[in-house]
Parts: sequence; structure tokens; C-alpha cells
Amino acid sequence: MDELRVSARPSTALEVDVERLDATVEDAIRAGAARGLRVLGYGELTLVIGWPPEAPVVAVKRLPPFSDRRRLDAYSALVERYVDLLQERGISVADTEVRSHPGAHGSMRAYLVQPLVPRERHLNVILQHAGDARVRTLLEQVADNVLRCTDTAVGFDAQAANWWVENGSLGYFDISTPMLRDPDGHEQLDVALFLSVYPWITRPVLARIAPGVMAQYHDARTVLLDFASNLHKEGLDHCVPTLLKVANPALEHPLTADDVSRYFRQDKLLWALMQRLRLADRAWQRRVRRRPYPLLLPPRYRYGPPRRTKEHPR
Repeated sequence: MDELRVSARPSTALEVDVERLDATVEDAIRAGAARGLRVLGYGELTLVIGWPPEAPVVAVKRLPPFSDRRRLDAYSALVERYVDLLQERGISVADTEVRSHPGAHGSMRAYLVQPLVPRERHLNVILQHAGDARVRTLLEQVADNVLRCTDTAVGFDAQAANWWVENGSLGYFDISTPMLRDPDGHEQLDVALFLSVYPWITRPVLARIAPGVMAQYHDARTVLLDFASNLHKEGLDHCVPTLLKVANPALEHPLTADDVSRYFRQDKLLWALMQRLRLADRAWQRRVRRRPYPLLLPPRYRYGPPRRTKEHPR
């Protein structure tokens, strides 16, 4: 079997039978349902699964398909550089490996592999039950990390679900979209690779707006605004005032609650539109073209926190 293995941070704990993993994921894609998979969550672009499904020890993120090995090598090298830079700036990054398996016509299917961290140690989960003092301490760490590592050269996605907590300190998961610029200010990430997961009819428009979207992650204020909006999505509205208190003193233009609400509404509308387009694309691929849809889409759900009832208050 032809297999490529590139380590951002080598670890014997990340041993994976990539042939079995790939076969199981491909079976699920052909079936159009997550059969045989232990789904841990759905991200903007793909899903995260626990592996092996019978007793997970690693978290695996399926990456967009690579047209050839050269493209995969370039991506893997960029991930490694991104991890190095984040760690140089004081961010504790999860051990990470890029594992791959050959696809058809010289293409490569690839997976980002990290140690499995129990859900109860994820920041978004801890914030649901933490007291005021602990919430403030953790959000101070988030703000400090964002301010320290976000600049014109390095971009950062600080959403609450991208962190875990260990011994009172934060660790960071989400390096699947390494946002690094070259000395001329150009993004080094192969953006077209990640746009390939969207319906083809939307890709020209997305390609035009992608530079502006990526630029937001190089601006600390916008990264913190996105983090605050994500708190709303996670049902952590009570944490937003504390975030503003700890972040605003370092910002030239302080954030307001209205800024956060407005950003959340815009994000919600965009997400809903993209989901409708993806569902339509999946239906067209399956029913008209009679071929499997290459992605597993998340089940329908309401963007934002679940509705509360009198019987089930927060």
C-alpha cells in the first residue's frame, strides 16, 4: 500500500490503520450516512471522527481531496510550519500528523490525526459550567493568545471549540487551515483546495471573497469578535460581557455587545445559505448525476444554542 505520513509533532500515540480508516470513511460516503463512524463533530468544511470507532483514542479530521501528492506535500509542510510558529508564540498545540491514502488517478485522500481529548475538557464545554472567576481566567488566556499570535503574517481561528483545558491552561486543536502569509503578504494556503468542498457554482464567487475572509483572521479584533459570536452559537451568552472586559483594554477600537450580535446574525445567515446550497448540490449529485456525494454533511440543526424550555433551563 502506498501511504504518506507527515508529522507536525510525531507521537507514537497517533498510530492509525489508515487503510482501514480510509475504507470505512469511503463506505460511509458511498452510503451517504456516517455508518460505522464515531462522529465527534462537524466543522465548517468536514467532520471529525473518533478512531477506532469501537474504542477511540485519536480524533481524525477528513481533509478535502488532494489532486496529487505534490499538493499534499505542500499542505503538510505548511501545517508543520504553522505549528512551529504557534508554539514559538506560546500556543500549546495538539500533537498532529497528516496521514494519507491513494485515491483514483493519482489523487490523495488525507486525514489530520490528533490525540483524543475527552469532551468535558473542551473549552466550550467547560465554560458552560464554570464559575465567574474561572470563566474570566480562561477568557483572559484566549484574549492573550489571540493578541500575541495574530498579525499580518499569522492568522488564527480562536473559536471556543478549538481549545481544550489541561491543568488550568489552554491547548489548541484547529490547525487544518494553516493561515500563513509569505513576505509579500500572500496567503500560502492552497485556498482552492478548501473551496473544492463547496458546490461548483459558488466557487468563483467564493474565490473572489476568500482573500477578504482570510484577512479577518489576521486581525486580532476580528478574531476576538468571531470568538464572541461563537459564544452565542454555543449558548454561552453569559460569557460575552466578560470577554469584552478582558479583551477591550488591548484593542484600539473596543468591541461592543451590538458588534457581537450583528456579527452573529451575519454569520448565521451565511451559514444557512451555504448549508442550503450544499444540500441542493448533494441532491443534484445523487439524483441527477447518480454518483455519491463526496462529503458527509452535518444533520439539520438550528444555528446557535438549543431552545430552552421551562423543564430544561440552562
